[in-house]
Amino acid sequence: MAVQSLSRPVARRRPEVVQSSGTTRVDPRLGKRKVKARRLGPGRAIPFGAAIGPALLLTAWIVTSATGVLDPQTLPAPSTVVQAAHDLIADGQLQSNLLTSVQRAGISLVLGVLIGVVLALVAGLSRIGEAIVDGPIQIKRAIPTLALIPLFIVWFGIGESMKIIVITTSVLIPVYINTHAHLRGVDARHVELAETVGLSRLQFIRRVALPGSLPGFFTGLRMAVTISWLALVVVEQVNATSGIGYLMTQARTYGQIDIIVVGLVVYALFGLFSDIGVRAIERRALSWRQSLGD
Repeated sequence: MAVQSLSRPVARRRPEVVQSSGTTRVDPRLGKRKVKARRLGPGRAIPFGAAIGPALLLTAWIVTSATGVLDPQTLPAPSTVVQAAHDLIADGQLQSNLLTSVQRAGISLVLGVLIGVVLALVAGLSRIGEAIVDGPIQIKRAIPTLALIPLFIVWFGIGESMKIIVITTSVLIPVYINTHAHLRGVDARHVELAETVGLSRLQFIRRVALPGSLPGFFTGLRMAVTISWLALVVVEQVNATSGIGYLMTQARTYGQIDIIVVGLVVYALFGLFSDIGVRAIERRALSWRQSLGD
């Protein structure tokens, strides 16, 4: 007589499908129990998120000035700074000096980015080029810009060319470092595919090398934009006759702290909006890439 099994086949419980934050997750262990999916990344971007930090700083400045916590001799109240800016605009001083500073920073930024990308291509696509280029770049990277100014004054004088050269040499370093690193990180399979289909050197650079190095390039560009304004602050206070730095130097001579703060605010705003602009271009150019910051 056959022995019948007392155990009955147990019907498998259908896995629970959980939807949260636009993602679907299956939890086969918990059955009908609701499972809350966690998002481990930073989440979606906050509208106008870049303005929150500066807004908080401005609020703290207004409150501490109004309550007397902040000494006006140390840092004038925002209303005083706004009045000083209004007077400078009425006199035309702010516009003329601002135009000079923007021209210096813009010309130097363009030159620095172009030179940095070319040097990164030379060093990133050739071992001989890397042996020639990378060493001097690393040496310049270790030397502060301020330390080179006396030597550049001897070589190029105290005119406009010296200022542009100082800013340019400062800007090209981050562009070179980051672009070169991503060029070296291009997938070897892409290189092999380019060789298989017979791409020329120029076609390889345009279709494989440059697109592969774009993330590093934009990282270097963001740093370069900031560094261009930092270097501008330095060079415009060395025998300059125009520019925001010159305006600040004159104000320091006469103890006009409010005008010094106006200059600092102008530098800060240009640095902030330049970075926001580069980040917007980066998101558009690298829309295919998904990351935690997206």
